[in-house]
Amino acid sequence: MPTLTLARAKELLATTTTEAHLFEHAIGVSAAMGAMARHFGQDPAYWEAVGYLHDYDYEQYPEEHLAHTAEPLRQAGVDEESIRAILAHGWSLRTDVEPLTEMEKSLFTVDELTGLVAATARMRPGGLSDLEPSSVKKKFKDKKFAAKIDRPLIQKGCDMLGMELTDVMALCIEGMREHMDELGLGPKA
Repeated sequence: MPTLTLARAKELLATTTTEAHLFEHAIGVSAAMGAMARHFGQDPAYWEAVGYLHDYDYEQYPEEHLAHTAEPLRQAGVDEESIRAILAHGWSLRTDVEPLTEMEKSLFTVDELTGLVAATARMRPGGLSDLEPSSVKKKFKDKKFAAKIDRPLIQKGCDMLGMELTDVMALCIEGMREHMDELGLGPKA
């Protein structure tokens, strides 16, 4: 039985991470994972915890991301299911851990997608409050917008989940909207 909680994930990430934008990314991915969990009838609190912790070693080892994750998390008492999901989000880029479960495939997909959702929301007066999947999809097609975001990886993740890109975008927006103030993506005054 997985034991990772959001409180524990926050404690652990705080031991390796100091940069505000990395915490914002953790919140965004966590929020999107909660929405994905609800979609699949799974435990949102658990999926949110895994999403929050997914970049555990990124700030300290950006060039070796995920190479310094499994052992420290094991020593901290994190369960193997959580560790495997975290490693699987780097599949084909950083690890050979293929995403197999709905949770692993969801994390693989929303990690990049939340960045595109956030970048799109930043361009709008209403931020996330009135963001529609169609606006994100338009930006998805514009390769120059948020150019570092790996669109083929997002599409591959959606295909692995057997879901339409627009539906996954809608879930990301829904989850992130609940945390828009924390993410600094609420309506502009």
